[in-house]
Amino acid sequence: MSSARKLRKARPKKVSAPRRQSGAIVGPAKSEMPAEVDVSALVRDVGAMIEAARKQVAVVANTSLVTLHWQVGVRVHREVLEERRAAYGARIVLEAGRELAAQYGSGFDEKSLRHMVRFAQAFPDPAIVSALRRQLTWTHFKQLSYVDNELKRSFYAEMCRVEGWSTRDLSDRIGSMLFERTALSKKPEALIRKELSALREKGELSPSLVFRDPYMLPFLGLADTYSEKDLESAILREIERFLLELGAGFAFVERQKRITLDSDDYYLDLLFFHRRMQRLVAIELKIGDFKPADSGQMELYLRWLDRHERQPSEQPPLGIILCAGKKRETVEYLDLGTRGIHVAEYLTELPPRKVLEERLHRAIEAARSRLVLGAGVDAVIDVPQARGATAKRKGRKK
Repeated sequence: MSSARKLRKARPKKVSAPRRQSGAIVGPAKSEMPAEVDVSALVRDVGAMIEAARKQVAVVANTSLVTLHWQVGVRVHREVLEERRAAYGARIVLEAGRELAAQYGSGFDEKSLRHMVRFAQAFPDPAIVSALRRQLTWTHFKQLSYVDNELKRSFYAEMCRVEGWSTRDLSDRIGSMLFERTALSKKPEALIRKELSALREKGELSPSLVFRDPYMLPFLGLADTYSEKDLESAILREIERFLLELGAGFAFVERQKRITLDSDDYYLDLLFFHRRMQRLVAIELKIGDFKPADSGQMELYLRWLDRHERQPSEQPPLGIILCAGKKRETVEYLDLGTRGIHVAEYLTELPPRKVLEERLHRAIEAARSRLVLGAGVDAVIDVPQARGATAKRKGRKK
């Protein structure tokens, strides 16, 4: 075979264009350069997938851990501490804790077992534990287990679930006696249970669960003498901390909201919106004691807001009159709760905890007694505190 013929044979065959059969492409397609990949977008998207998976794993791990601790607590309590074995129950828990810790780590030592027993005692209903365990961690449950009152414990557990408190938030709110400062705590037990049940089953957050008395405002740094304008300015300067004290769900809307009636201008100190309640919340600041005329002024503001600012999807607006002091009988006779008005004190200096605790408990008992007798009134909290200057802005009309 000649050299020329060999060369002709060695030439590669031409690749034919892809053929179409019944609408489909058959055979090799023409190669194309790939489009440039956005690496940062790819990393962002994959990172989001990883984070979502990690959160899901963490939730599953937490629910399993909470369930395990509750089951262990129930078993130890039933088998050791209840069945007439209390005399030597402590020794059994000690020995069991040593053996379990040796096999499974310090999370199952004697002290941990006692926390689990306390958890099972504080939350005897497995349905409630099951409902809470996706939002609350074992550390949450451990703190809640040592709250000394069942209603108070239920309040903190449900508010923790609804508002997404961290364990530190929960500790701070228990320490500041939040339950005792709510309007809810001043109601009879039957009404408290009813509102907590509505919150648990339907997610209904009532004003009684949100409003407080007194409000703790030492972070404002006000001197012994100050005006209402000073108080308002201090609140806006520390708006983030003020919102934390008001409670989760509040959003700041406006300062010195102008309200015009018959060509006269009036100014509402602070206007907020509560997302879960779907209500505007008006706040009026008073550096002196509450006076009956203050409620008439607030009622006027609420009616104006209801007519001109309330959206169709919202509930009627509510008002808070935040004052340096209030007199129990004056507030009681006005029956302000039925008009959507809450009167509360604010404290710029905190009294000793024991003093605050005693007065809060007295106020709760007095309020519940009045409600049981059919005199539904706004509760009073008589806490001594530094009074501001008596100077006020004249009228409130500007």
